[in-house]
This record gives sequence, C-alpha cells and structure tokens, in this order.
Amino acid sequence: MGFFARIKNFFFPERRKLVLGLSLGSGGAKGMAHLGALKAFEEEGIFFSVITGASIGAIVGALYAKGYTSEDMIAIVEGINRREFAKNLRPFSDLSFVESFLERYLEGDISSLPKPFAAWVTDGKTNTGLSLKSGKLARALIASAAIPPFFRGVDIGGRKYYDGAFTNAVPADACKELGAEFVIGIDLAAYLPTEQEKSRVSRILGSAISAVMPVKYTEDSRSRGYAAANIMLRPNLRGYGATDISRRAMDDMYELGYREAKAHLKEIKDAIKEAERSARKRKNKERSRA
Repeated sequence: MGFFARIKNFFFPERRKLVLGLSLGSGGAKGMAHLGALKAFEEEGIFFSVITGASIGAIVGALYAKGYTSEDMIAIVEGINRREFAKNLRPFSDLSFVESFLERYLEGDISSLPKPFAAWVTDGKTNTGLSLKSGKLARALIASAAIPPFFRGVDIGGRKYYDGAFTNAVPADACKELGAEFVIGIDLAAYLPTEQEKSRVSRILGSAISAVMPVKYTEDSRSRGYAAANIMLRPNLRGYGATDISRRAMDDMYELGYREAKAHLKEIKDAIKEAERSARKRKNKERSRA
C-alpha cells in the first residue's frame, strides 16, 4: 500500500461489514418459527453469510445457505404430503423418505452450497457431537434430525449418527468456527416445561424412553449455544410440540418466530454496529503499529 493510500485509509477507513452467522436450533415442526424469524430479517435487510443448525434447524439452514427465501421455504412446506409423512412417524422409522424429499431441493455435497454451512450431529457410539461440513447434503441433514425413538440412526461412513440436539441444540460455536464474527441463534426449546411441571405419567414415560435411547443429552447440550451466540432469540413456543403439523399450529409458530425477531431488531442492529466499531478500532490499532 502506497503512502497516500495509507493516509487515506487511516482517516477514511473502509467500513467492512461483519461476517454474520445464523445458528438454528432443533425442534421438529417448531421449525416454522425459524421461517418467521427469517422473514423478519429479510424485511430489515439483514442477511447471513455463515449458517449452522441442528435437526430441523439444519434443514432450514441448508435451504437458506442454498439461496431459498422464507417464502420459498413456506412453498416447500406446503408441498409436503402431511398424511404420508404422519404414516412414517412410528418407532425407529427409516428416514430415507425424508432424504428423497430433501434431494429435490438440496442435491449434492455440503461443500457445493453457496454459503458456508454445517449440520450438527451426534455420534451414536461416543455420544459426542460433530459438525458435518462435507459429504452428501441430504444425508447429513437426516442424520442431524434422526431423533429416537421416532427414527433410527443414519449411517455415514460406517458410523451411526443421531439428532444433533443431544449434544448441541443451537450450534452457535460451530458457526464461529466456520468464520462468523457475530452469531444470532434461535432456540426453539427455550420454554419447555420443567420436570416439576410435567404430569407423573409424562415423567414415567420420559424415563422409560430415556432408558432405551441409543444416545443421551449431554450436560452442555443447551448451554454451549448460549455461550457462543452474541444474541439468542427465544420464541415462546410453549404449548406446541415437535409433531404439531396442523395448519393452525404451524401458522401460529411461524408468527411467534416472526414476532420474536421483530421485537429484538433494534437490539440486534445496535449490537452489530457496536461490534463493527470495535472491529474497526482493532484494525486501526494494527495499522498504526505497522
């Protein structure tokens, strides 16, 4: 860089935008809230360069990384045969039917996506989490969403993988590892009932299911996402379940996601601006030392 260019750059530094990341949490049908939040971001001109997700968050995130808008995703949801889908919701079903459906929209390898993306999965043998950044995209997505006892594990490279929520429900840390400087996470399970609030029958049934599960929730499966995210959105989906696929429930969950994002837009914009200022200050200090 020449002398005059250095002087110009010192007094009039380029306004480099932060690399924004989006990390989408697990939650089955509650993923409609992700679409509502994306709609709110689109309206405000907030777009993300790096995306990660677990379970339904991975599926929505991959579609976003591919270039689909929230409206495009709603059209995809409308194209799902819910009756056929419901038929496959039986204990330890194979997810090949979901893989075939996803391949219509998300063919090829993860690395072929226009934006950096990773799907978080749980290794069935070690009960540890893994960020899938390469490999067949649709296969990685069904692995990230394979929650027992509804679905069996998905084989990738000779290993069985399960739902990413068991080890990292909102993989914001994986988003930063991919290069994001500022990450917004969306937690779909922020308002789950506590054990004390559940009925006795629900607690007994939950314990019985947990005893035969091939994978277990780790102690930091929820906290690690909060620790890594700059802002965590928490739509209040209390009262809705991961299998609520009625028209009314899905419309309601979409609206709740939209409202949650809208309610925090000022906070998000202010935080991004402050982070950009801090980044410029650090850059200027580095230049002054050079």
